[in-house]
Amino acid sequence: MTQPYSTLALAEPLKRAVADMGYETMTPIQAQAIPVVLAGQDVMGAAQTGTGKTAAFSLPLLQRLLKHETASVSPARHPVRALVLLPTRELAVQVADQVSQYAKYTQLRSTVVFGGMDMKPQTEALRKGVEVLVATPGRLLDHIEAKTAVLNQVEYVVLDEADRMLDIGFLPDLQRILSYLPKQRTTLLFSATFSPEIKRLAASYLQDPVLIEVARPNATASTVEQHFYLLDEDDKRRAIRQVLRDKQLRQAFVFCNSKLGCARLARALERDGLKTTALHGDKSQDERLKSLDAFKRGDVDLLVATDVAARGLDIKDVPAVFNYDVPFNAEDYVHRIGRTGRAGASGLAVTLVTRGDQRLMGELEKLLKAKVELEHLAFEEEKPHGRQNDGRRRWQGEETGDARDAARRERGERRGSGGERRAPLPSATQADPFFDRPYETPAEAADAPPAWEKSARAAPRPGLSANIKPKRKVAALFKASEPAA
Repeated sequence: MTQPYSTLALAEPLKRAVADMGYETMTPIQAQAIPVVLAGQDVMGAAQTGTGKTAAFSLPLLQRLLKHETASVSPARHPVRALVLLPTRELAVQVADQVSQYAKYTQLRSTVVFGGMDMKPQTEALRKGVEVLVATPGRLLDHIEAKTAVLNQVEYVVLDEADRMLDIGFLPDLQRILSYLPKQRTTLLFSATFSPEIKRLAASYLQDPVLIEVARPNATASTVEQHFYLLDEDDKRRAIRQVLRDKQLRQAFVFCNSKLGCARLARALERDGLKTTALHGDKSQDERLKSLDAFKRGDVDLLVATDVAARGLDIKDVPAVFNYDVPFNAEDYVHRIGRTGRAGASGLAVTLVTRGDQRLMGELEKLLKAKVELEHLAFEEEKPHGRQNDGRRRWQGEETGDARDAARRERGERRGSGGERRAPLPSATQADPFFDRPYETPAEAADAPPAWEKSARAAPRPGLSANIKPKRKVAALFKASEPAA
């Protein structure tokens, strides 16, 4: 049963912002988590990706912070009271944007800090004072050490996609950050997958948390159609093109396991005629944001990415996800295919499996608790894209020199080496056979002796009988030397 937002005990400014964003009814995680957070309890929420977890913690936090709302310009009146930690820069920017939209009719301030960018603009924003700080752990520690981020008045802490932060080694940073926070606080932990490490973290830092599970942990969305194709490594790119044509897909994510493989695949797909951009950790933050914006605008067809883009990115109406590589961590599969089929929409997830992926597929089956059926993809004949070298010193799709000359002779054209027009070539009836076929010997001359031997027979040496045949002459390679005087 759906529950409208109008039933929530939210202030009028927040209700206006929600209405502006087009929200009418709450998702299951929002309907269960918002009342608990409004009551000030710790929450450990498990929900499938794409179900609105950001609104589930942002709206009640802003509601509870409204008591600190002030029009004062003094930074001291705007200390950090809510801290939201996220594993990737792109996800931090996305959450900060949503928080600012929810709070646009209030006087609460928010900002975001993340690595890969200059610290000066971030420092200026922090010194002006903010109530809600969205951050990645590494850059937040930089600001703490520089004393530009003071966290002694934080009342709420949110760990979003916490399992990812643990996977990439953020646990020591998390422990350092939490040591700067007051003991009395409300802690919210949200994730689509719950690992044993997450449960231990919850036991360490959450006080009597309310466990909210709107779906079985590690479950995939029922609206996503999943296919697993068994093929050779060399056929993977061809399979992507085939599925794009068959399903008439406009855009798609393509996930790889490595940064180098991601960059190489993006270049190869670009040569295949697909508008492609890459997103991985070796790119600068500016390049990553530009790639993401181009994909959101629809300027590119494929976003080839590592798992840096697998968590939390909310891009509407992406119809498909391709797993070019089976993920090393089975839980990443759930997050990858969560980039499609968001907010109840339908989606397609295609995983390209080779015979060397048996162990990874076994771990995936254990996670999904279901048997994976491998399918075979029937390939269609493709036309070559652009010019392709056929190994014979010419490019496919281009006429050879002989073919061009023949076409010009049929048209009666003739060109010089500089491209200038010359007198028309002779017609086919006037063509010289020795010119057209210089390496062919006429049949009537095949057995005829050479001219020099004819002349030798015609002039026999004097004094020899006509009945005695002279010796056969053989052409000499070198001229005989003159006898010495």
